[in-house]
Amino acid sequence: MRKQIKSIWIMMALILLIVLSACGQSTTTNSTNGDSTNAATETETKTDSDSASSADKAATAEVQVPKNPKRIIDLTSFSTGYFVALDAPVVGALSGAMNNKYIKDQLAAAGTSDLGQEPTPEKLISLKPDLFIVYTGTEGIDKLEQIAPVVQIAYGKRNFKDLMLEMGKLTNREDAAKAWNAKWEAKINELKPKVQEAVGDRTVSILNPYAKGLFVFGHNYGRGGEIIYGEFDLKAPAKAQAEAIDSGTGWASISMELLPEYAGDIIFTSPWSGDTTDPKIVYDNTLWKNLPAVKANHVFQLDPTSDSYNDPLTLEGQLQFISDSLLTAK
Repeated sequence: MRKQIKSIWIMMALILLIVLSACGQSTTTNSTNGDSTNAATETETKTDSDSASSADKAATAEVQVPKNPKRIIDLTSFSTGYFVALDAPVVGALSGAMNNKYIKDQLAAAGTSDLGQEPTPEKLISLKPDLFIVYTGTEGIDKLEQIAPVVQIAYGKRNFKDLMLEMGKLTNREDAAKAWNAKWEAKINELKPKVQEAVGDRTVSILNPYAKGLFVFGHNYGRGGEIIYGEFDLKAPAKAQAEAIDSGTGWASISMELLPEYAGDIIFTSPWSGDTTDPKIVYDNTLWKNLPAVKANHVFQLDPTSDSYNDPLTLEGQLQFISDSLLTAK
């Protein structure tokens, strides 16, 4: 479901990295292959102002990172917006992040390099990073560590506000992270009672057609779920609540026949960006057309690519659209 860097280039890079590892930063790092999470959750981070022996670092799974990283490469796409919001220097990011409408202008202005979806080792080395951000379990982390320290993130394990604080610590921008969270909370406190009054007891669904049916999204998989279910505390249909939210997965896959059981009184939707299936297979289906939300014109179209993200700046953009949509769904 989430974009991951392919392993093939890592394997091809081994010989190159052995030869060119001297091009990497002087900061050393140690990490484990166990569950590491958001910047400093289960994998701890240490700044270069701290000291620890190699034995200590191996025992505590610490990653020694620069106190003020100046050349960050994000290989997750979904974390890039955190660094943009914190005005932390990202020198390289994957195409998904570079094309996210909520942050692409800022990345372009900062001169961030588009790494594509399968970055080459030559490109990574040429950018001279002092920190890599990757997803937990990405293959070839040991080879990336020959270039710069690597911090692993487990997608969806922490909510965006907690992750914002961790990113603030990681980049020595804690005050900026706290300020963003406070500003966000103020916006929610203003909008939440208005939205809850407008929606009442009605249910809200997030549905994406794809090749084999529909994805039902919950509280932590982007597409506005963090706002709809997390911040506004709106209700999902019972089955969507159980399978996509209470389960903790953030999503469920259903067949077309089950659609009426997962469709809310209000629907946010977009084609699934992971395949090229014509969404009309769903949208032109009689089951879809007969949904109460469709008949009442309470269906709102999300951006199929940019709205899949859930970083702070994407959420700011989503908040306006989602709140406006819900307030008009009379």
